[in-house]
Parts: sequence; C-alpha cells; structure tokens
Amino acid sequence: MRWTGLALSCAALGAVTVLSIAVGAQAIPLGEVWQQLWNPTGGESAAIVHDLRVPRTLLGLCVGAALGLAGALMQGLTRNPLADPGLLGVNSGASLAVVGSIVFFDVTDMRSWVWFSMAGAAAAAAAVYVLGTTGRGAAGPARLVLAGAAVSAALLSAVEAMLTLDAGAFDRWRFWDVGALAGRDAAVVAEIAPFVVVGAVLALGLGRGLNAIALGEQAGQGLGVNLARVRLGGAAAIMLLCGAATAAAGPIGFIGLMAPHAVRAFTGPDNRWVLAYSAVLAPVLLLTADVVGRVVVRPGELESGIVTAFVGAPVLIYLLRRRRAVRL
Repeated sequence: MRWTGLALSCAALGAVTVLSIAVGAQAIPLGEVWQQLWNPTGGESAAIVHDLRVPRTLLGLCVGAALGLAGALMQGLTRNPLADPGLLGVNSGASLAVVGSIVFFDVTDMRSWVWFSMAGAAAAAAAVYVLGTTGRGAAGPARLVLAGAAVSAALLSAVEAMLTLDAGAFDRWRFWDVGALAGRDAAVVAEIAPFVVVGAVLALGLGRGLNAIALGEQAGQGLGVNLARVRLGGAAAIMLLCGAATAAAGPIGFIGLMAPHAVRAFTGPDNRWVLAYSAVLAPVLLLTADVVGRVVVRPGELESGIVTAFVGAPVLIYLLRRRRAVRL
C-alpha cells in the first residue's frame, strides 16, 4: 500500500511539473508550450519556456525536495512536531552571510550569493550543534531547540544592524528574503543540485536511526543505534539541504513543516517512509504554490514564499491547537 501511495505521489509530482511549465503569468497556449519545449523556434514564447519556466520548475523540484527532507529530519531529530528548517538557525545564518556579502563585498550576482549563503548556513548549523551537544548533561532535543533559538536571535540582530546602516543593501536583500523561485536561471540550479543530492542520500539513510530516536535515548541505544552519529549525520544533511535551498530561493517557510505532517496521515510514524514521501510531496506543495502565485494576480505575480505563508499559517495554528503542549 505504501509503495502504491509513493507511485501515486510521483505521478502527482509529474503532473504539477507539467503544470508549472505550461502555466504562467503570461498566457501561452498549451500546444505552443509543448512545441517550444521540444522543438523551439525562437521568439518570446521560446524564451519564456526555456529561460524562465523550465529553470524555475527545476529549482522548485530541488528546493521542495530539500525543504521536505530537512523538515522531516528536524522533526525526527528533535521529536518536536512543530520543527521546521529554520529551527537550527540555518535561515538566519544564510541571511547574515548574504547581507554581509552585499554590505562588505558589494556582491550583486545571485550565483555568488549561493556560496555565501551556504557558508553562513553551515556555520550556523555547526554552532547550534556544538552548543546543543556540549557541556554538562546529556544532549537532547530540548537543548538543540534552545540553541537554535539563541543562535537565530543573535544572527537576525546582526542582519538588522547591517541593514539599518546600509539602505542600499536592504533594497537588494529584500528581493531574496521574501523567498521565490522566479528570477533564478539554470546556473543556480546546477550549483545547488550536487548539495541537494548528497544531502538527500544522507537523509534517506537515517530513517532507521530516527525511528530509534523516537523510542527515546535508552531504547535507541539498546537497539544498537549510535545516536550521536545519527544526530551528526542529520545535522550535516540539514545543513546541506537547507543551505542549498535557502541560498537559491531565499527563506521559504512552512514547506518543511507541512509536508511531513501531510504524509504521516498515510505513512504512519515510520521515518523511512516519511522521508521518502516528503521528498516527493514537498515539491508538489511548492510548485503548486508557485503556480497559484503566477495566476492569482495576473499580469503580476505573488512570490511563492508569500503563498506558502498564507497556506502554512493556518496549518501551524491548527497544529498548535491540536498539540497545546509540545513534548520535546
């Protein structure tokens, strides 16, 4: 049954991928889109399909899969059902690095921002892991959550300080910060794809370890699982996945929160299946949000980060009402 559901999820992903290429702010007949996709004849339609919609769709697939896997990993590692990829300070670290590249190095090329953002995300994730796993007492999910909140607050304060001092940097940074798939070319996709692939392979191999963590510290150790290794591998995967996704598309919220909760309704608590389904259904959610953003305010567009916030906020409220006290 789970394999059937996964096959249907892949079919849904294929359908929304086609929809993302076929539908846009500028209406182009489906037959013409198909012709320009496989037999381009030049002109405005060919440029829209090949230079805008195809890279945008590929980026949505990469970013969606990365955020879905990262969200499932974080919820499994922290045993916190409300955890999302921003919890470990990754988004804040990426934002600080991007702002720093603008203010101190006058970097304006988005492809260069990818590398700065990856470095900032990696540094923030490493800081959170060190703070959450060292010192007196055993490392636990509560310490990781608190460390992530502290690091995020400190980094965001630094971001606001730099933007206050440099108005020009704010004008350039705000277009990245809203979270969007638009305006990115194929070169950005090519730069983040290796990080997403490595992070996905690492994440999908941690399903058994996450199931052991869900049973508790003593039970997990009794099953012969090295919990420290699982946490370290999970942190590395989150760093790669969130760092790449945030670098390319900006901090898109709620995808990593919604996707794992959506799939648990028919996969159950087994993290091996939650990870696999999240990698497929999170891109479905993101590309659907992106398509909706293209058509609701034609001829303009709503950025996908705004659409996911509109949808994700009610989901978060529902989860909070259902779980008044989150067990860490």
